[in-house]
Amino acid sequence: MDKERIRTEVTLKGIRSSGAGGQHVNKVASKMELTFDVANSFGLTPGEKDRIYRKLGNRISKEKILQLQCDTARSQHKNKELVIARLIELLNAAVKVPKKRKKTGPTRTAVEKRLKAKRIGAEKKISRKKPDPH
Repeated sequence: MDKERIRTEVTLKGIRSSGAGGQHVNKVASKMELTFDVANSFGLTPGEKDRIYRKLGNRISKEKILQLQCDTARSQHKNKELVIARLIELLNAAVKVPKKRKKTGPTRTAVEKRLKAKRIGAEKKISRKKPDPH
């Protein structure tokens, strides 16, 4: 995954942020909308694209475009940085291949503990029996 290449392929658009804010909010587009065309990206390998489609399928449109928005900060520049960082973080998480789980057996202590508990339970049940009449 070529992060610098991905940064150049991103399309950013300023939008008016919702919510309260007085006169200033009505004239400033501080909210940033990021669109990233996953299918036509040269910063991703075909294998990485497949992983992204599988992991982020619910966030990607039918045209294979990923959209993110950020209106956390009051500054457009800060929101721009935040939304790009969020995209890179999201793609990193989607592309990451999870480690294979190694099968392990129970530890010697666990086996001994289990057998001891079984032995105690068996002895308890034997002690409940009525004594032999002979």
